[in-house]
Amino acid sequence: MTRRPGFLVYGLLTAFLVGSAAPLYWSFLLGSHTKEIAAQGVPPLLPGGHFWSNAERAMTTIPFWKAIGNSLLVSTVTACSVVFFCTLAGYAFAKLRFRGRGPLLVFVIATMAVPTQLGVVPMFILMSEFGWTGTITSVIIPWLVTAFGVFFMRQYLVDAVPDELVEAARMDGCSQIRIFWHVAAPAARPAAAILWLFTFMQVWTDFFWPLIALPNSNPTIQVALNQLQSGFFKDYSLVLAGTTLATIPLLVLFVLAGRQLVSGIMQGAVKG
Repeated sequence: MTRRPGFLVYGLLTAFLVGSAAPLYWSFLLGSHTKEIAAQGVPPLLPGGHFWSNAERAMTTIPFWKAIGNSLLVSTVTACSVVFFCTLAGYAFAKLRFRGRGPLLVFVIATMAVPTQLGVVPMFILMSEFGWTGTITSVIIPWLVTAFGVFFMRQYLVDAVPDELVEAARMDGCSQIRIFWHVAAPAARPAAAILWLFTFMQVWTDFFWPLIALPNSNPTIQVALNQLQSGFFKDYSLVLAGTTLATIPLLVLFVLAGRQLVSGIMQGAVKG
């Protein structure tokens, strides 16, 4: 008989859940009060009745819906591109034999140790040479493929796709593209779903590069929220109401994809 989790396990899980939800609740709490109460320090622990009025002010102060649309476009295109190209590269590193495969993989992994800030100036010059500065293209193009995604998919496909299955498909006359599409891609779905979600989250919350590449008239949601803090006095109720609204799409995404992600993780964890 399996042993059921005890009180300590449930207590730790409850504490972890409360700790994880506390920042979101705190943002909603401050966003539901007036700016005078928010500026006093610790507000009442129960929400006020001003959240929707603060949210309406935030949506009229900044180009909120345009920023949401830009973020959805950038995050979706980037996440799909990362999954496609990283799965291709991961399959090549995992199952193909070619000269220099090991050193090239080490080089790809080593690029993860380079801080993103070091490449900002060359990347901005490159975007300027192409005439993409100030456009959404300048935010999408640099992140179409990531070193972490290549390494993640490579590690997953090493065990998920048996060499015997690849050899059998090759003996049946399949090309490398058909082997990838009909053998490797279905096996990579659980890892691809996780990579897609993590990439979407990372791009959605990215602030540094969009702040440099995009103007205030064409921002992503994180850059637009930064405009709420302009001025000598910061209206925290306004800022956090906008922050809470910007978090809702991520929560909806987790609710819709949560069960599929858990089943994908379990499918990837159970072998044989």
